[in-house]
Amino acid sequence: MTTVARLAPFLGGGLLLGGIAVLTSRKRELWIRWCAWVVGVPLVTGAFWLGRPGAAALAAAAGVVATVEFCALLRLGRPDRAVLATAVVCVVLAAWLMPGQLPRVVGAGALAVAAVPLLAGDAEQGLRRVGAGLLGLGWVGLLAALVPLGADALALFVAVSVADIVAYFAGRRLGGPRLSPLSPAKRWSGTLAGAATGVGVLAVLSAWSLPMATAVAVGGPVGDLFESMVKRGTQSKDAGRWLPGSGGLLDRIDSLLIALAVLLVLR
Repeated sequence: MTTVARLAPFLGGGLLLGGIAVLTSRKRELWIRWCAWVVGVPLVTGAFWLGRPGAAALAAAAGVVATVEFCALLRLGRPDRAVLATAVVCVVLAAWLMPGQLPRVVGAGALAVAAVPLLAGDAEQGLRRVGAGLLGLGWVGLLAALVPLGADALALFVAVSVADIVAYFAGRRLGGPRLSPLSPAKRWSGTLAGAATGVGVLAVLSAWSLPMATAVAVGGPVGDLFESMVKRGTQSKDAGRWLPGSGGLLDRIDSLLIALAVLLVLR
């Protein structure tokens, strides 16, 4: 069984090896990303170490930030942002405190999101606002899965993140056919190399299973393409600018979100 205590030494060792590799490469972009990892990995690991309360706090905080970024991408106003963020937090809290009522909480959140443009009488943009809000609830709300999955979610995040990095550099070096018009820079060669590496990371972390491997190999790349579709539809390059080396939080967890969805379906 995967536990945070079992994962912690591997995460620390990975950071150390990554730092050595970054110093060797002498690339400023990699240095910035590594510094962000040095701050983020202990924070995320510490949250999971606290069990479900810590995972819920992490998911709720990430949910609020991701919701704000999502609403900025879709150009949703303050009322939509406030209601959607509240709905996401309620879904996370339900996953922690009353998992048996989770479907009802999700349904209530969906009704609240749809009610905002309805009560405002928005005939011009109402349909777009409802669609965007429901998409945000279904997408960002997947962070609630961090609570019941616990250490497995942490292992999944690590594997997906490593797969993303390997896919980026392997695709640039190996070249070959493009993965999708949604993301012209990504190549099938990089995606396959990243998937294989991510699955290998699961094995090293003693977290390998067929659902986990499928989530990394399939869910991760699909999640990345999904956010690319959203950003292209809104003509945006990044979901934000505050996270060094990644743009915004959604740019960092896009692969994780769909990987979580795949894992939930297969489990």
